[in-house]
Amino acid sequence: MDLADIRKDYRLKEMDETRINSNPLQQFEMWLNEALEARVNEPTAMVLATASPKSVPSARIVLLKAFSENGFGFFTNYASRKGEEIEANQQVALLFHWPELERQVRIEGIARRTSSAVSDEYFNSRPYESRLSAVISNQSQVVPDREYLEMLWAGQQGQSFAQGIVRPSYWGGYVVEPSGIEFWQGRPNRLHDRILFSRRGEEWVISRLAP
Repeated sequence: MDLADIRKDYRLKEMDETRINSNPLQQFEMWLNEALEARVNEPTAMVLATASPKSVPSARIVLLKAFSENGFGFFTNYASRKGEEIEANQQVALLFHWPELERQVRIEGIARRTSSAVSDEYFNSRPYESRLSAVISNQSQVVPDREYLEMLWAGQQGQSFAQGIVRPSYWGGYVVEPSGIEFWQGRPNRLHDRILFSRRGEEWVISRLAP
């Protein structure tokens, strides 16, 4: 396979800065709803990029679990690599990719912890097995093997049936408050539409970027 020969021409839709919603969060909500309606694969999956105090970047897929005018919410283990990096450097980036619609959304902003009440509410809404895994997993830490994790899971299962599952203090949510949101729509001949919203105080400034 010659990777250099892989090509795709994008022709599904177009985007015009004169017709886009002036509120980028409302524009995102519209695109998200279209992704849900189109039944794209994993519509709420987003790449989360963080950086260490030494500016070493890392990225992984997380799931969007809350969205409002305040920003983009997800939940994780605060002691994981991403959690530790966010605590040291709150500046993060998110990326949604909906290839079925030939669209991307890039977001940059500040990640802040949600309240304990918000974290509790979401944690308690999760399936039992997911809550159990959150309790036993020292996320991002080295473990001996798969059997070790299954042993912890089985042991916690017996204890939790008797006592119930309480959200551990090291697990909870973040909300990313955006400072910039870019909407990318694939177009023919690689002349893609890229509309950038940049926050200036309480206002959003709209710009078109070269592809």
